[in-house]
Amino acid sequence: MLHHTLLSLPLLFLTTTASASASASSSPSSPPTQNYTCPSHLYTIQIFSSDPLIIYIPQFLTPSEASHLESISTGHFQSSEIADQTGAQHHASTRTSRSTSLLSDPVVSCIEERALAFQGYDIPRSRLEPLQAVQYSLSEEYRPHTDWFTSAAQTRPEVGGNRATSFFVYVSASADIVGGGTQFPLLEAPRDEKWCGVVNCDAGWDEGVTFRPIARNAVFWRNMVDAPGAKGKGKGEKVGDRRTLHAGLPVQRGRKLGMNIWTREGALDGVYRSA
Repeated sequence: MLHHTLLSLPLLFLTTTASASASASSSPSSPPTQNYTCPSHLYTIQIFSSDPLIIYIPQFLTPSEASHLESISTGHFQSSEIADQTGAQHHASTRTSRSTSLLSDPVVSCIEERALAFQGYDIPRSRLEPLQAVQYSLSEEYRPHTDWFTSAAQTRPEVGGNRATSFFVYVSASADIVGGGTQFPLLEAPRDEKWCGVVNCDAGWDEGVTFRPIARNAVFWRNMVDAPGAKGKGKGEKVGDRRTLHAGLPVQRGRKLGMNIWTREGALDGVYRSA
């Protein structure tokens, strides 16, 4: 079921020292982290689907934040890995991007707080994984997968259980980019042409939904649903929602820099969290 709802989401608890309304075509310098204060960042959200919950967020990042993320991630990328059923990380042909975990600094912390506030004020920072930057160049991709896990080794209490929610943020994309969208093959394609600015409406109906890689925008979704027979809506056992299967499509030209923001069901031990 698709819902084309437009809401305004103010983050009023943040004080302003930087403008969030700068043109996306400008090239702002990375903000200084000393004495940095989170900008008051107003943006709209568009509910793409209520079941499963998927929300599109234009201008989730400010231009200076995007520039800063590019700066601090440069030179730190390594071949991306996936986890097997034992929880061990290894390289796989299904994921050919490069990635790096981002060390916390005032700008990164600001983005983390925004992601938490987006989900409601009851989500503590202890449930947030370190942010992960992901770089995709020519032909690089991540084939269909879910962010939630099926193995108990990957959902232990010390790692906070399963991944409750995900953001994928398009930090930057080259002007000549072709491909590189985020595809949800099990979702129903939208019917309203207004979505064609952010969704690839040229794709076939049997291809599901592909969000275009538009710099500074983000897609948010909820990974878990109530297990069959769970008692008390929202309070019983949760299982992964297979409809959130998604893929990072191959970049056919250009490059993109993305960022994963994952929130767990419970608190992670300190060793697994950013500082």
